[in-house]
Amino acid sequence: MKITRTMEIGVGFFVSLGLAALLMLALKVANLTSFGNADGYLVLARFDNIGGLQERSAVKMGGVLVGRVTRIDYDSEAFRAVVEMRIDPRFREIPVDTAASIYTAGLLGEQYVNLDAGGDEEVLADGGELEITQSAVIMERMLQEFLYSKTVKDENP
Repeated sequence: MKITRTMEIGVGFFVSLGLAALLMLALKVANLTSFGNADGYLVLARFDNIGGLQERSAVKMGGVLVGRVTRIDYDSEAFRAVVEMRIDPRFREIPVDTAASIYTAGLLGEQYVNLDAGGDEEVLADGGELEITQSAVIMERMLQEFLYSKTVKDENP
């Protein structure tokens, strides 16, 4: 009887551990591991196409997490996506001519905003806007352009 009880406790422990690991994995995939940080300053960037970028996506600079995407909107006058990012206050020295690009990371295709620092002496202020942007690479569009170029090349030898 004592061996059965010990075995049941051990199995229960490992099942609980497995469920906790699955919960952590789900939170990581859903980008919910950090629950809001109101500190920092806001920066805007406008993109032609943001692909699968989502709110709470990472904002990285040199591979280091410097902020998070807080809001995604659409500018119906300029026909562009507007991405609002909250940058951690530790990173106050980002030049105004910094370029923002949307990259893909990981096996699941998680997208993030990458910042490439410029050389200007002036730094971004709260509410500043990044003028240099590069939209997300859309695999379907690349395939379409490749097939189109092959078709044109085959028709005009």
